[in-house]
Amino acid sequence: MSEISDITWFVLVSTIMAILGIVLGTMLPAIAMGRSISHALEALSRQPEAEGSITRTLFIGLAMIESLAIYCLVIVLIVLFRNPLLEYLIQ
Repeated sequence: MSEISDITWFVLVSTIMAILGIVLGTMLPAIAMGRSISHALEALSRQPEAEGSITRTLFIGLAMIESLAIYCLVIVLIVLFRNPLLEYLIQ
């Protein structure tokens, strides 16, 4: 059996953590979006005359929640393809 090097372990752990990061980074904003849409529909059923205000606020909130998921994706891609800590292991 061959011994696994430190670089291989580091890449393996980085990949597993990136997978967990993208899972949490998409699952949690999806839950938040579902809750915000649910509450917006509840608010619309209570006050139909405030539809414009509720809808506008909902879309702004959904855009902010979606930006969190995109930031998470960007960080995960940086870790996977251009990991700055990997340079220290190679030296």
